[in-house]
Amino acid sequence: MMYMSVIIGTPLQSSAFKVLLLGSGELGKEVVISLQRLGVEVHAADRYDRAPAMQVAHFSYTLNMANAEELKQLIQQVKPHLIIPEIEAIATEVLVEVEQQNIATVIPSAKAVNLTMNREGIRRLAAEELGLPTSAYRFADSLDSFRAACDDIGYPNFVKPVMSSSGKGQSRVKNFDEVDAAWEYAQTGGRVNQGTVIVEAQIDFDFEITLLTVRAKNAETGEIETQYCDPIGHRQDAGDYVESWQPQAMTAVALEESKRIAHKVTTALGGCGIFGVELFIKGDKVWFSEVSPRPHDTGLVTLASQFQSEFELHARAILGLPVNTTRHSMAASAVIYAGVDDLNLSFSGLNLALVHPDTDLRLFGKPEGFKRRRMGVATARAETTDQARELAQQTAAQISIHQN
Repeated sequence: MMYMSVIIGTPLQSSAFKVLLLGSGELGKEVVISLQRLGVEVHAADRYDRAPAMQVAHFSYTLNMANAEELKQLIQQVKPHLIIPEIEAIATEVLVEVEQQNIATVIPSAKAVNLTMNREGIRRLAAEELGLPTSAYRFADSLDSFRAACDDIGYPNFVKPVMSSSGKGQSRVKNFDEVDAAWEYAQTGGRVNQGTVIVEAQIDFDFEITLLTVRAKNAETGEIETQYCDPIGHRQDAGDYVESWQPQAMTAVALEESKRIAHKVTTALGGCGIFGVELFIKGDKVWFSEVSPRPHDTGLVTLASQFQSEFELHARAILGLPVNTTRHSMAASAVIYAGVDDLNLSFSGLNLALVHPDTDLRLFGKPEGFKRRRMGVATARAETTDQARELAQQTAAQISIHQN
C-alpha cells in the first residue's frame, strides 16, 4: 500500500504549513532557508532580537524560551504543525505537554529533546540503558562532590556543565590544583545554571567524528529508515568546533561500529530528522560521546560536500520527504571568529576569499560580536581533505572584521 502523499500549503495563507523554530542561530538560519524552498511558513524565536534565522523567517519573536508560560503563549499564538527546538535552554515540559495533547509534532520527538537537553539524560540513556561504550563518568552538583568525582575519575579529566553548547564552561583538569577553578568556570558557562556538571575520564583516542544520522520515512511505505552521511572529522578548541572535514578516513570495522551505535541511540530517541552523533575513534574501537537531535555545527561542511546539506536533509526528513545522503566532493569548513566585542560589525576581504572557484562563505549576520563568537564559516572543496582544510583556512583568514 502506497504511503499517503505529503501536502504543503502556501505560506501566509490559510493553507500554510507552519513550522516554529525555537532558537534562531546560524544553523537554524540554514534550516529556515531549506524549509522555505519547500513552501513552508516559518516562525523563528530566540532570546534576542534580529538573530540570524529571524532575518530570513516569515515571522520572528523574542522571548525567554526557558519560561514555560511565555513558550505556551507563543505556541498558542502561532499554532504550528511542527516545532523544531534548535537550542537546549527551552522549557521542555511544555513540549512534552504539546506532544501528549497532539497540539503539534515536536522534532524529532519530545522525548529526544528532553533527554538531550542536558548531558546527564543522554549519557545515562546511552551508557546505562543502551549499554553503549562511553568514557567513565561521574555527575556532581556541589564543590565537595565535584572534588570527590575528579579524584574518583582520575587526572586528566574533562569537565562540562550538563547544559551548555559551543564549549562554554568546559575545561580539561590536569591535577587537583585545577579542580576549584574548573568548578567555577563550569558554573558560569552553562546555558541554565543548574549547578550540575559531568566529569569524564580522558579517552586515548586517535580522532573524533560526527556521524550525521538521518531518520526519514520511506516514500512508498511510510516506514522510518536510518541513513548515514560520510563521517565528518573535526578539530575543537576549548570544546568549540574550529574546523571540520568530510570524509574522515577510518577503518571499515570502526565505521560499522559507529553506525551501530548511532542507530541504537537515534532509534531510542525516536522521531524523524537529522542527529549529530559524536564519537571517539581509536583503530577499530568506538566510544559514544554525545548526540544532538538537530543539525550539528561540524556539519556546516556538508554545504560544500553533499548533494543535500545537513539542513536540506533535516527539512526533508521532518516533512516526510525522501532524503539523499550522498557526498559529491572532499570538503572542509573553517570558522570565522569576530575577534572583537562590539556591535554593528563590517566584513571585508570577501573578494579575495572567494577568488578560488571551489570556495564559499556564509556570514551569519549576528547583531553582536564577541572575541570567540562564530560570525561566519568558510567552505572549500579539493582533491583531498588535507587540501580542502588548507584552502578553507586560507579562505577564512582573508575575511577581516571591523568595528564601526
